[in-house]
Amino acid sequence: MSDNIIALYPGTFDPVTNGHLDIIQRAARMFDCLVVGVAMNAGKSPLFSIEERVSMIKSELLELEQDPEKIIVEGFDSLLVSFAKEKQATVIIRGLRAVSDFDYEFQMASMNAQIAPDIETVCLMASDKHQFIASSLVKEIAKLDGDVSKFVSPGVLEKLKEKATERRAN
Repeated sequence: MSDNIIALYPGTFDPVTNGHLDIIQRAARMFDCLVVGVAMNAGKSPLFSIEERVSMIKSELLELEQDPEKIIVEGFDSLLVSFAKEKQATVIIRGLRAVSDFDYEFQMASMNAQIAPDIETVCLMASDKHQFIASSLVKEIAKLDGDVSKFVSPGVLEKLKEKATERRAN
């Protein structure tokens, strides 16, 4: 077994926001390897395909000049703890924005601990400037031609605009 501590930061990332990128950067500093797991999550009817979301995150990491050996981005469509075990992750990272997030994350962490007691959940508080950012709100504002440039990178903003143009054309 490796001495490296592998952490998994799962999410839908539809789209990846500045808040997500902040958590990725902070978690990458804490662990030897960080796997960003992009969940299929068809139940949420994602705006972007899983391939587009993986590609966006990889592009953003290049912009942030993150060590490509330290952060791995992969899509998954399985039980979270199964994916964590597949990646040999011993830690699941979750971001918390508000008290309401804590209730949900606490329940999920408790269930995951019952299924896989060898995997810990670590919650990182959102940075002050990112506490209010939610992908679902970013998508809604963008769909209505609102300005989301404060919440996403220029690259993600461009992708959101492309999706809006596609939707108008259909």
